[in-house]
Amino acid sequence: MTAVELRQLRYFLAVAEELHFGRAAARLLIAGPSLSQQIKALERDLGVPLFARDRRTVALTSAGAALVPEVRALLERADELQRHARQLSGSRPVRIGYVNWLPPDLTARTAGVAQLYVDAWVVPSHQQAARVADGSLDLAVCWIRKADAEQLGLKAQLLGADRLYAVAVGTDTSPVRAKDIAVLVDDDVTSWQSWNDYAEEFARDTGCRVRRIHNGAITGPAFFDHVRVCTTPVLNSPKGQTTPLPPDLVARPVVDPEALWTWSLVRREDEERADVVAAAEAIVRNVGDLDLDRAWLPSDDPYRALGG
Repeated sequence: MTAVELRQLRYFLAVAEELHFGRAAARLLIAGPSLSQQIKALERDLGVPLFARDRRTVALTSAGAALVPEVRALLERADELQRHARQLSGSRPVRIGYVNWLPPDLTARTAGVAQLYVDAWVVPSHQQAARVADGSLDLAVCWIRKADAEQLGLKAQLLGADRLYAVAVGTDTSPVRAKDIAVLVDDDVTSWQSWNDYAEEFARDTGCRVRRIHNGAITGPAFFDHVRVCTTPVLNSPKGQTTPLPPDLVARPVVDPEALWTWSLVRREDEERADVVAAAEAIVRNVGDLDLDRAWLPSDDPYRALGG
């Protein structure tokens, strides 16, 4: 039997408590197919089926039911051990993850406060938030909704914001109304869950078109190819904000309303390491409200109240 990961045990317990893979996946902020694969891997590693499932129902097997209290106790002990280790370890670096943006003066902000280690594993926002929640990271810069932060036990603080623009063919760089553009939504929720949630709500609120894709064309050369065959300007994702446009494409400001993507610095609500808390406060110090009142924000954005 190969080593069983604590993460897999957390997944098992979530499914055992929900008895529904969709609800458990939403609770864990991961894609349903990924959760199913992890449970199958755990069953394979343990050598015993944990769930009996068909198209309509999910039920614990006798072995699965017997393991629930043991797994719950093990995870509680692991959490306790992790909290104790954080209290004892005041010398290790503060680990921070990100998606595609960090403040350029990040090191200067924390000088004399904490030693930072920038994690090189760049994954989507919902996964970075989950890594902070499970202790894999101390801090992360990501997009997060209030409900997800509360569910994961995270504190979110405003760190930055990107005003998203539309990309179009031609030479017209005049502003374009939100209802006259398109947004892309990708089938790959593992990679694009946060963007999909944002884009679909933006479309509902503004009346712009939703174009569903399955080839990862949210950013990069494939995005530019999609713009070239599209009859309307296409909203650029935050991952594409700093990518130079090809000469045949232009950026057009989005108005009525402007589209704003916020970046949060997240940490655990129960964080007890003084250097982590100090680093977080130093990083977000003097950020301000970033003129949030002039732009559209999702209904569950933590900073929507700042915009009035």
